[in-house]
Amino acid sequence: MKRRLLPVLAGAICVLQSSGAYADDADLIKRGAYVAVLGDCEACHTAHDGKYLAGGLALQSPLGAIYSTNITPDRDTGIGTWSYDDFVRLMRRGIRKDGSSVYPAMPYPSYSKMTDEDLRALYAYLTQGVAPVSLKNRAPDIPWLLSARWPLAIWRLLFAPSPAPPLPSASHDETTDVLVERGRYLVEGPGHCGSCHTPRNLVLAEKAQTAADGPKYLSGGFIVDNWVAPSLRSDDAGGLVGWTSEDIVAFLKTGRNRHGATFGAMNGVITHSTSLTNDHDLAAIAAFLKTLGPPPGVSVETFRYDDAVSRQLFAGKMPSEGAKIYVDRCAACHRTDGRGYPGVFPPLAGNPVLQGPDATSTAHIILSGGRLPGVSAAPSSLVMGSYREVLDDQQIADLVTFLGQSWGNHGAAMTAPQVAKIRQATTDERRPAGD
Repeated sequence: MKRRLLPVLAGAICVLQSSGAYADDADLIKRGAYVAVLGDCEACHTAHDGKYLAGGLALQSPLGAIYSTNITPDRDTGIGTWSYDDFVRLMRRGIRKDGSSVYPAMPYPSYSKMTDEDLRALYAYLTQGVAPVSLKNRAPDIPWLLSARWPLAIWRLLFAPSPAPPLPSASHDETTDVLVERGRYLVEGPGHCGSCHTPRNLVLAEKAQTAADGPKYLSGGFIVDNWVAPSLRSDDAGGLVGWTSEDIVAFLKTGRNRHGATFGAMNGVITHSTSLTNDHDLAAIAAFLKTLGPPPGVSVETFRYDDAVSRQLFAGKMPSEGAKIYVDRCAACHRTDGRGYPGVFPPLAGNPVLQGPDATSTAHIILSGGRLPGVSAAPSSLVMGSYREVLDDQQIADLVTFLGQSWGNHGAAMTAPQVAKIRQATTDERRPAGD
């Protein structure tokens, strides 16, 4: 957070010292810094241990690694020579200053919905409030033929929507309708939640761009860096059906609530974006998400706790190999009843991650470990160690299956070959998952 505020304050001070007439510019830069938070720019455009917004972070795609670009105002390697029109063309149409198309890893279909007010503020911040960093952009690690950019122009015409009419921007009206519309703007626009939480087709286009496009929107299932993005709809036990608006706000603000805790790719979103979002906007996001239910006529399956396994474990009876491993390795923190210690060690009983048909995320966190980040509203940073060198593929498969089918959970079983594939895919990780 400090490295974000210092360039903002430095830029604002320089402007104010030049002339009192530039106070409006300073306010615009300050507003743009907040828009950058809403858009989660830092999570993608700042590499691990790298300079702020100088790019270089590897974003894994099915074709290979794509590296985020330098969006500091450096004139040679960043966007220092970009006009506002150049910037808007990128944000709304996915076209760079040189006329080439960006990969859809850049969520411009969502950014196209941002208001002119927010885009102007963001441009002012990036070009005047951020320190320039000289760092050349890195070419993607994609085979030559597949890395050609001209097909991206065709992809854009087929799957990226034309810039939409501006949605409602900031408003502190507390009426439900206004709050929901503000939340819609944040989720569908700068927050680009659909980029991860909406399933994609064979050519990696989101199957729905907005809530108006139907129940595929934010229904989860897309795999990002070997994590399965869960549903954000109140459609089943794997979504937010059991979450109140207060639960959603708590999770976005602190990375934890009574249902679970953040891990993996979501850590960066919590750290760099939602934990820094103001309370009104968090409430707006929650209000909008709670409007997303199942299709008409479809019943909702909610989680119901089953204490059968808990009673067996308490009595010293191990119903499976996975149960033995759980008692030996996991129960001290997550308890034999699976309810954990909310806010510290997340519950596993009823955890949305353990209700879906794909257990990749569960195996991934067991293999790689994880870190619950400390943020201003919840400063404790808690770490779960990696079991990569402790448990073999069959043991992890047994444990994952046990977790997904105990305490009333309705998660998927897993096999040793499936774990082996995830182990191989995550072998090159060098830090706790999601760090």
